Amino acid sequence: MTARRAEALPLFEAFLKTEMGEGCEILSREAAQARCRELAGNELQAVLASSNTIRVESREAIPKIADWLNARWGVQFLRHTTVLAVEPPRLETSRGMVQAGAVAVCPGDDLSGLYAPRIAAYNVTRCKLQMLKLASPGFSLPGALMSDLSLLHYAGYSDLPEAAPLRARLEAEQREHLKHGVHLIVAQSADGSLIVGDSHHYAATPDPFADARVDELILEEFAAATGRRAPAVLERWTGTYASAAARTMFIDAPSPAVRLVMVTSGSGASTGFALGEEVIADLFGTSAA
Repeated sequence: MTARRAEALPLFEAFLKTEMGEGCEILSREAAQARCRELAGNELQAVLASSNTIRVESREAIPKIADWLNARWGVQFLRHTTVLAVEPPRLETSRGMVQAGAVAVCPGDDLSGLYAPRIAAYNVTRCKLQMLKLASPGFSLPGALMSDLSLLHYAGYSDLPEAAPLRARLEAEQREHLKHGVHLIVAQSADGSLIVGDSHHYAATPDPFADARVDELILEEFAAATGRRAPAVLERWTGTYASAAARTMFIDAPSPAVRLVMVTSGSGASTGFALGEEVIADLFGTSAA
């Protein structure tokens, strides 16, 4: 987390005192420059660095995980198949019946399919985001990169009282970014290219169109945070995920043998394995430890 504004520094200190701050440290501009001189722009004041992060290449990891589950454990994936009804020990699908003693329903951001009334009770909507893939900058990042705007996006920071002064300054200086829910997250792929985002717009049925101005705002924050011009844009896309203002996820039990599971904060890729372990332990009455 890079900080260009002095108001971010007390927030860094406060975050370190929370449980989530374990394994993190504050680096001076000089220490940050020693780790990655290319990112130490003139406005950089400090960096909050974490030792607890790891990144996988989703485009490659997801199919590889599926292949491994099939080869190692005999897991069958029924692709191009819709589940029409859940009545353990049977599932009615578009390709016939499937026997199932226990069922985890993970609908992503499908809010009108299975268990729609139960999902609606959690006040779930959709969030649309815009992202970009940039060419390699010619150097390696020390980790995923975020900026001042990210400190208002993530509740672990923004819920702290020390966030108020930073919020006031950003509302004065970057109101348009905040209007479109723009904050910076940059992750580098194995080939050196950069995955850069993102924005946040909320609606039950978001439109599929990417706003050129929103992309400009993301790239502006990239330049401000890194002190360098953004590399060429290779790809642009939009995505959607389930979102709820009052919770990051929920696990609902429509029946003793069924769990309805939904991440409502856009963090499913980060939390999915731990969440899955808890759900399976609950369904089968075992320990997740």
